[in-house]
Amino acid sequence: MDIKKLQSLVIDALEDVKAQDIRVYDTVHLTGLFDRIAIASGTSNRQTKALAASVRDKVKENGGTILSVEGEDTGEWVLVDMGDMVVHIMQPAIRAYYRLEEIWGDKEVKFGAAKRISTRTAAEEEAPKKISRHLTTSQALKPEDDTPKKAPARKKPVKTDGAKKAVGKTIKVAPSKSSIPPKKTAAPKKAPAKKPAVKRAPAKTKAAE
Repeated sequence: MDIKKLQSLVIDALEDVKAQDIRVYDTVHLTGLFDRIAIASGTSNRQTKALAASVRDKVKENGGTILSVEGEDTGEWVLVDMGDMVVHIMQPAIRAYYRLEEIWGDKEVKFGAAKRISTRTAAEEEAPKKISRHLTTSQALKPEDDTPKKAPARKKPVKTDGAKKAVGKTIKVAPSKSSIPPKKTAAPKKAPAKKPAVKRAPAKTKAAE
């Protein structure tokens, strides 16, 4: 069986019984014994046994081979060996103690996105997209308004003392002659009036005396 088909069957079988924290790793570069290793957690002995049984039955139904199943008597750690792939189903405490991810987890297989794409139906592709949850309830339920919105009225600029002057060149326009008021001419200054000369009597001579 093709390894990609085998790992897809294993993942489906584990998800059917609600396995927790499923991890699949590529081990081709680490060992020649198997190509894939899967690790999953079960919360109880009963669930780990049910997970192992689900993997065994699903692989057999699709023509795969099960070499061995170990650990079903206790249920703490159940191993399903399929030759090309080995599945470890463990309880959380056992998984945390042995830490298999540190040994085999060098190259993880990202199966989630590929699986979702392959199982998508044509009806899901044609279905209209849902409204994004990031929108508020009022935005999602409010119908679109086709009427054009009026532009907001522009406010008149308020002049302030600290306002900056507009950048750009200003052109000075000379005022017309008619708008220039006539200049006032200063009145001519009058010359100061001359005082009349005072005639003095001639001085008397000694002879006349």
